[in-house]
Amino acid sequence: MNIEKFWRIIKTDFEYNSPVRSCLLANNFPVWATFTYYLKLLKRIIIDSKAADIGAYDYQRWAIGSLDILKNIESAGGSFSISGLQGVSMHGGPFVYISNHMSMIDTFILPSITTTFTKATFVVKDDLLRYPVFGKILNAINPISVTRSNPREDLKTVLNRGCDLIANGYSVIIFPQTTRSTFFDAASFNSLGVKLARRATVPVVPVALKTDFQCNGRIIKDMGMVNPGKTLYFKFGDPIPIDEKPQAVHRKVVQFISNNLSEWGGKVVREPS
Repeated sequence: MNIEKFWRIIKTDFEYNSPVRSCLLANNFPVWATFTYYLKLLKRIIIDSKAADIGAYDYQRWAIGSLDILKNIESAGGSFSISGLQGVSMHGGPFVYISNHMSMIDTFILPSITTTFTKATFVVKDDLLRYPVFGKILNAINPISVTRSNPREDLKTVLNRGCDLIANGYSVIIFPQTTRSTFFDAASFNSLGVKLARRATVPVVPVALKTDFQCNGRIIKDMGMVNPGKTLYFKFGDPIPIDEKPQAVHRKVVQFISNNLSEWGGKVVREPS
């Protein structure tokens, strides 16, 4: 399956579900599955980093690399359930995608889905842009970098740069949590994405993710064991217009993520009633 076929599936079916396949080796030998997964992932990152280094990295290539990682996860025993894209497809974009953040897989897989409709970029921590290999890739996709140490300056950066990018046809993907987490805590989920959408006058699209196929590592946080047999969930809500009060839009996003994570067996820390 190449990127054009994947995009056709997304545009016509509004979903993608991994084909049923036998992964006996991966399921019975998690260490082997983990080793092959990271080996292929590192190879993909190095290839794309070299392309970015010579100015040959674009959004088509970003999507191709993202799909390659999706197939890598499938070969390591994982399966995908991607759904809810009818409203996104009918509207066309651009959007502000607001999502919970569970693992680094989120940033690897979302580009293959969101670039089906528009160019897209992320709001990222600025230290990620200084990573020796992965940072080159991030720098090539026009990210919005924030410090996470000065909320007022971060807000100004996201609003100004985000509006410029959206005016040029980009969608913006934002993870409002302070850090990646296997559970969803609504209290730590800020409304920065809603504020950007209102300033740019584009709809908000809530995104619920459950990507605990890859665990956090004991030594290196981003390199834990993988869990063959796990389903990775990516569900998109219908675009929410920003003519409602910001608090109401934010509550809808939080409720969408909470309800879906609960349905998938994820842990949700509810807001106080």
